[in-house]
Amino acid sequence: MTAHKDLKSVQEARDLVEAAHQAQKTLARFDQTTVDRICDAMARAALREAARLGEMATAETGYGVPADKREKNRFAAEDVWNYFRGMRTVGVIRETEEIIEIASPRGVIAAIIPSTNPTSTAIFKCLIAIKSRNAVVLSPHPSAVNCINETVRVVREAAVKEGLPPEAIGCMTAATIEGTEALMKHKLTALILATGGIGLVRAAYSSGKPAFGVGPGNVPVFIDRTADVPTAVQNVLTGKCFDNGTICSSEQAIVADAPIAKEVREQLKLQGAHFLNAEEADRLARIVATPQRTLNPAIVGKSARVIAEMAGISVPPTTRCLVAEVGGVGRDYPLSMEKLSPILAFYVVDGVEQGAQLCHEILSFGGMGHTVGIHTRSRETAKRFGMEMPASRIIVNSPTTHGAIGFSTALPPSMTLGCGSWGGNVTSDNISPLHLMDIKRIAFGIRAVGGARVVPVERERSSAPSITSVPIDREQIAAIVDRFLAKRRVEMVGSQSEATVGNGAGSASPPQTPVSEQEAAASSANGDRAVERSAPRVVDFVCEEDVRRAIQRGEKIYINARTIITPAARDMGEAAEVFAKV
Repeated sequence: MTAHKDLKSVQEARDLVEAAHQAQKTLARFDQTTVDRICDAMARAALREAARLGEMATAETGYGVPADKREKNRFAAEDVWNYFRGMRTVGVIRETEEIIEIASPRGVIAAIIPSTNPTSTAIFKCLIAIKSRNAVVLSPHPSAVNCINETVRVVREAAVKEGLPPEAIGCMTAATIEGTEALMKHKLTALILATGGIGLVRAAYSSGKPAFGVGPGNVPVFIDRTADVPTAVQNVLTGKCFDNGTICSSEQAIVADAPIAKEVREQLKLQGAHFLNAEEADRLARIVATPQRTLNPAIVGKSARVIAEMAGISVPPTTRCLVAEVGGVGRDYPLSMEKLSPILAFYVVDGVEQGAQLCHEILSFGGMGHTVGIHTRSRETAKRFGMEMPASRIIVNSPTTHGAIGFSTALPPSMTLGCGSWGGNVTSDNISPLHLMDIKRIAFGIRAVGGARVVPVERERSSAPSITSVPIDREQIAAIVDRFLAKRRVEMVGSQSEATVGNGAGSASPPQTPVSEQEAAASSANGDRAVERSAPRVVDFVCEEDVRRAIQRGEKIYINARTIITPAARDMGEAAEVFAKV
């Protein structure tokens, strides 16, 4: 039955991409007014259904709070659309005397949708794809298939009424890993927009297609000694508790400056946080992490009281968040990881330098390049702190959950947040319609190039010997050409033999000139020796599971300077000495 489902999923992916490709040809010819009218209808439809879709998402996945899901849907349908409504995405989008910029759509976008923010991410990706005149095919997380498909139905029906070809927005109903891979690797897929776990991002980058894959966010927040502590704590709890912590930019750890640490603790308790003792913290850690030291999906998006019950911990009925003092960062401290639930790790440091150092360490454990927060009254402190952080977004005096997505800051509103080269991503931006377009630039010459010398035509004619003064011997020329081609044929035979070995048995090679049996035998023998001397296979991407498998098998992982290695994988691999640089 599983094999049948996989085959169905693969075929569905192929059919959807091929249909979307044809529909996109029509969409690409739409003018700006038509595109904006379609997107406006999609946004209004999603906004009308925001509450119902939010309830569906919570009921199907078991994650989060329906009211907060509704607000995320509203944000995607209203705030995002209002921000990008006036963006030009058709024809000339900018023009000066020197440069004319012209927008071109990419084609078919493969959009991978997570289970933590399923309906809001679907709304967001459909809007930015159509705004940039791209068709889109969504691959839903298996645990959120129904709510994502219903979201797609809502926006697609509204768009079709305004003239969009129905196949321009597609969504898979048979969600499997094999189907998602077929979607990403299809020859007609132009670009991948992947939101999800590290395995999914790895698959996106390994597909051979351009990809915007976003990484996890293990977000620390430093509360500086100059901060307004009650407001800072309020902001932290607002971000941490929103939709039970399912947004990847939600706060994961508080790093309190020593002079105000006591006040931070008191405010946390006053505002509904429950501090765990050492024994309770150990119980919590055992249900947060699996035996493989990965996040237990059973706690994701659950309330603090439900998680406390799961751990056998008694908490007051008003508890909003669980807080545990943690003695370090890394695999030996499970509560220092990204928890995607209303749980906070708590640390105390002395001064902004120590705070920056510890926040850097927390980011390095599964959150590189994503987001970090700071609460301070000093703009200079925020600036100095931000310059030290390997993060794409440094959120100041605001919940990081809301600040990073552009809800409470001036950042472009987005449900897909790039993590830059720190996180192995191609961009550190908040993803927008701009990222889904190719920009052509017509550039006019504005300065003369030095060193060029113009020779008058008459002088050239008078000083150069006449071409017709040299007699042409056609037979001699033919002989020269024959000798050149004979020599070239020998060189091509040798180079094609080497290319066949280098490309592998399954690779395509240029058409070959026929060779003799002796030449073929010699080429084959040389090829066998080349294979024996070939270097070990270098991998493109390494995650924690790859390192764990190599350790169990006693194998090496061969890497080079271009290999993408997640921070957790690097820490484990270097400690076990499994990496071999080629």
